[in-house]
Amino acid sequence: MSATDWLSAPIVPLAWCWRLERCDGAVLGLTTHDAPLAIGGLPYSPAPGIRPSAIRQRRGFGSDTMEVEGALSSSAIDATELAQGRWDGARLTLIAADWQDADARHVIIASGRLGEVSSDGTAFTADLDGRDPRLIRRAAPQSSIECRADLGDGDCRVALARHTRRASVIALDRTTRRVTLSGSWAADSLIFGTIRWCEGAARGLSATIIGQEGAVVTLATLPVADGLIGARVEVVEGCDKRAATCAARFANIINFRGEPHLPGIDLLTRFPGA
Repeated sequence: MSATDWLSAPIVPLAWCWRLERCDGAVLGLTTHDAPLAIGGLPYSPAPGIRPSAIRQRRGFGSDTMEVEGALSSSAIDATELAQGRWDGARLTLIAADWQDADARHVIIASGRLGEVSSDGTAFTADLDGRDPRLIRRAAPQSSIECRADLGDGDCRVALARHTRRASVIALDRTTRRVTLSGSWAADSLIFGTIRWCEGAARGLSATIIGQEGAVVTLATLPVADGLIGARVEVVEGCDKRAATCAARFANIINFRGEPHLPGIDLLTRFPGA
């Protein structure tokens, strides 16, 4: 018997289930059924604001996308978390299940990652990108002057523990997104690095550092939360992806993933008549 034979029954006790996994690891289960369900050990709480009619699947060029809409619930997804960006990039799986035995009879309809999630205070809207990253990934890397690896990943192999420190936020300016950290920091060592809040309302949120003047850093984004001053943060150094930086600061030139000495098209214009 096929796992989807129950869908061909004359009457199908159907319920939609949503599995949402945030980038910080938090997992949430929601269902359109009026009673809690369980699939794979995860409980799915009733959320009637997310209706099948709110799902509009459309065929894009080379990928399937979906627009997701639903009502906000203080016990599930609230406006504060949306404003903080905690749900941006979350992994979403849409499941059709038999509410009489959801764990045994269910089928995955679509899955993907949420884009930027917006809210008007009573409802949220998000686009889901269902593209498989394995299909859009390049078969072979392109040459580049800068390193193609990210600091600390499997290609870079730098141990991030040696370049990660804890600090406290002494002051901040929301207008310029400048944050003053405790302690002393080497010049330009934090640019392109990350800062992650370890406590307070912004706990778990992170931002990219785009500028540094001593212990004062400029962030790409600043969490929409109170109580940031005085909070502990985890700061990871950055890398500008240049060969000189890789050799001098990280002693990792053997793993540099770039071709800084490869001649470019400008070589043809250096000499008259070339």
